[in-house]
Amino acid sequence: MKHSILSISILLIFFAHTVESQLRPMTVDDGLNMVQLRGAKIAPNGSNIVFTKSTLDWKKNKRKSTHHHILPDGSDEYKFLGGENDSDIRFSPDGKYISFKRSVDKKSQIHFMRVHGGEAQQLTKHENSVSNYRWAPDSKSIYFTANEVLSKDAQKEKKDGYDHVLVDEGPNGQRKAEWTHLFHIALDSMKEESLLKKDLRINQFEIRPNGAQIAYTSRKENRRNQLNQSEIFLFNIADSTITQLTDNAAPEGSIQWSPDGKLISFMAADNQNWELKNSKLWLLDVTTKKIRLASGEFQGNIRGYYWSKNGDRIYFNGLHKTDTNIYDLNIQSGLVRNLSNRVGTWRILDMNKDRSICVLSFSDFDTPTDLFYTELASFNPVKLSNLNPTIEKDLQLAEMEVVQWKSSDGLDVEGLAYLPAGFKADATDPFLLHIHGGPAGVFTNSFNYRYHVWAGLGYVQLAPNVRGSSGYSDDLLRGNMNDIGGGDYEDLMSGVDFLLDKKYMDPSKLAVRGWSYGGILGGTTVTKTSRFKSASLGAMVSDWTSEYGIGFNYDVRLWYIGGTPWENAEDYRDKSALTHIKKVNTPVLLMHGEKDFTDTEAQSMMFFAALKDQGKEVKYIKFPREPHGFREPRHIRTRDIEEIKWVQKYTIGKEWTPWEREEDKKKDKKEVDKT
Repeated sequence: MKHSILSISILLIFFAHTVESQLRPMTVDDGLNMVQLRGAKIAPNGSNIVFTKSTLDWKKNKRKSTHHHILPDGSDEYKFLGGENDSDIRFSPDGKYISFKRSVDKKSQIHFMRVHGGEAQQLTKHENSVSNYRWAPDSKSIYFTANEVLSKDAQKEKKDGYDHVLVDEGPNGQRKAEWTHLFHIALDSMKEESLLKKDLRINQFEIRPNGAQIAYTSRKENRRNQLNQSEIFLFNIADSTITQLTDNAAPEGSIQWSPDGKLISFMAADNQNWELKNSKLWLLDVTTKKIRLASGEFQGNIRGYYWSKNGDRIYFNGLHKTDTNIYDLNIQSGLVRNLSNRVGTWRILDMNKDRSICVLSFSDFDTPTDLFYTELASFNPVKLSNLNPTIEKDLQLAEMEVVQWKSSDGLDVEGLAYLPAGFKADATDPFLLHIHGGPAGVFTNSFNYRYHVWAGLGYVQLAPNVRGSSGYSDDLLRGNMNDIGGGDYEDLMSGVDFLLDKKYMDPSKLAVRGWSYGGILGGTTVTKTSRFKSASLGAMVSDWTSEYGIGFNYDVRLWYIGGTPWENAEDYRDKSALTHIKKVNTPVLLMHGEKDFTDTEAQSMMFFAALKDQGKEVKYIKFPREPHGFREPRHIRTRDIEEIKWVQKYTIGKEWTPWEREEDKKKDKKEVDKT
């Protein structure tokens, strides 16, 4: 008997080893080919669910969305809507209809249909695209916003070439814009009614449960660095009167009505000023206009919330450190309970009308995002989708550790260490340091294919949540105020030293990469140290003075540097990587989108020109049409491939050959066959 058990054990070990050896490293194309979950809605009675998938269309060089029906037990899945441009799906409050936006003559219009099938009907035929829309509480009509319609004379002038922009005048910001108007349309008559035609930029609106008023956020100007000028207003439908409910310097957002219609909840870091703090929930009494903080007991960042049926509590998605869970907030006591209390990233996507059940998403570092369903009283999520079955089955994924270390000033810093499969600490592996965006970004325990690709190439990686990261305490979030490139840089270096002391990697094979703030802090890093053999910096800012006004600078002006270039010229200059570029000895790859209006493209061009003029090793790739976050799959692939080629060449001295896409292999084979 003992021999039989031993034989079985040996066979199991052999089988496990064989399976492991059959797994292959993940490629960039595996990541691009992944099906993405883009949202879900559940019927008011909880009977059925519609969720959205995003898939890659390589031939058309874009991702396309499709919308699918599924039951709460995971059965009866089918494609629900056919149009790949359909978006913003909503159930009517009574659950009889489902609505969505669909492009008609290049304008987004509201359509609706019976939940149980039938042809979709076009509801709106507006002259401009519909922006936001909401169902009336009685399900008989819909309210929506759209940009004002220009007069025929103005349209003709624009067509004739008089399309100049009066910057920061009227509804314009840095680019041409129009005021936003509010409309109403009934389902039976399909007659459109204009409700609010004023010189406003309406950001969001929500209808009071009794249907009598509409709360909305708006401002009367459109300067890109003055988002805090927005306030909350109340529009009375019967007589069109408007009441201003807030008057402060805080940017309120994510407004919702309490079920009894007495309170408006909103999210903001602070109730009075534009502060650098984690997002919090506030309650506004509509009658007295008094505001109080509801979520003061929660330490972390709130990411979406839902009122309970009777209004005594709020359910919210809360990021605490690297995990996101579902929390219950008692609005009277302020007591917060962690309902899911698990490792990874759990997020409510939608809830039924009585708030007893919800659909949610989950992922962690080695589990791609999928759709789940659970009763809220007893959190026991049931998996509904399996969008990427081959990822865990066929691919060799990275291992991950949550690590902590002391920075140079004694601050406790946390990060995620990604390790190659079967990792052993022998100080021979190459190393890649990731720097997140923000500065108030954060690395979380969720799936990102890039970490697995780098692990498959043999790299140990560190993704540190340096001071300035969200999801921890407000003190840590404010830790790099007036000190960008100072303490946060020390957090990076102490994290690298921490792993070096553990013999996780070869000290002669270090690389660094980052995008946005990651590119900014990465640029500062290579001016302060030559320990990295290669650097990849994307969408960076190299000179703060020249970026002032044309980019997003409110956070720099208010928090990270302080003041303006004419008031604080020394700090603006000293905290710019371009000022210290003579010290750069690291080979640098720069990448930027040509249509990036967050961190403008000229910032990478200046850094490139300065390195080039010094005869230093540098390469700059500029991507046409791309904004701050890339959209076109072929550009995304090029970006990732070129980054790997650069890091491989200068970190380990390897001329790396990229993978070939399956589509290209087939194309090459056809060419060979023809020959």
